[in-house]
Amino acid sequence: MQQPLAMFQRPEWTRVVGVFDLETTGVDVTRDRIVTAHVGVLDASGSVLAAHDWLADPGVEIPEGAAAIHGVTTERARTEGRPAGEVVREVVDALRGILDAGIPVVAYNAPYDFSLLKNEALRHGVEPILSPSPVIDPLVVDKAYDRWRRGKRTLTVVAEHYAVRLDGAHEASADAVAAGRVAQALAERFAPWLPETAHELHTRQIAWARAQAASLTEYFIHIGRLDPSDRLDGEWPIR
Repeated sequence: MQQPLAMFQRPEWTRVVGVFDLETTGVDVTRDRIVTAHVGVLDASGSVLAAHDWLADPGVEIPEGAAAIHGVTTERARTEGRPAGEVVREVVDALRGILDAGIPVVAYNAPYDFSLLKNEALRHGVEPILSPSPVIDPLVVDKAYDRWRRGKRTLTVVAEHYAVRLDGAHEASADAVAAGRVAQALAERFAPWLPETAHELHTRQIAWARAQAASLTEYFIHIGRLDPSDRLDGEWPIR
């Protein structure tokens, strides 16, 4: 007899999850800089167990477009922000502590945040996190289990789809916590099909992300958005 879906329990890794998000000067992970960061820990109900926020002075002008998204101007960053090198070191240390404890870190569109943090670490002489694991990326997991759902896959849209409240979108703390709760909602929704451990899910996401990038590449070529010789980078969780 087939078990009702309600009888399946969420995987063990959902009991405690780390969360991580950056707001930055732009979208180029090799050149842009951290403006704000959040690293925290959620319990099984999605309540915040620990939280740390940073505001950095990135040492460069914050473009108006970026400031309009996250609300931090160059003037505010210079006045209130801490030296970028100190912030980068503390963010790296906080994440490394969570990962070393075997707690998965949730990051929405993980390659962006982890890759930018890696390059910031190298820029400031901090030992980078080169192979973060285990990482849970709700964007990749959602696409894998609900591939044909129409609509955008931004955090705001996906959080609404899974009935996760997101107040203050594009604030690092709000986005990080919402992403963690979305990961837990995904684990509950798709419990019968999810691997039991975060490490196994991490491994599967590597393949899923590669396949998703290949599929999106073919679509962009078809609609003329990409040249046939170009390919989207499917490396995950860091590039």
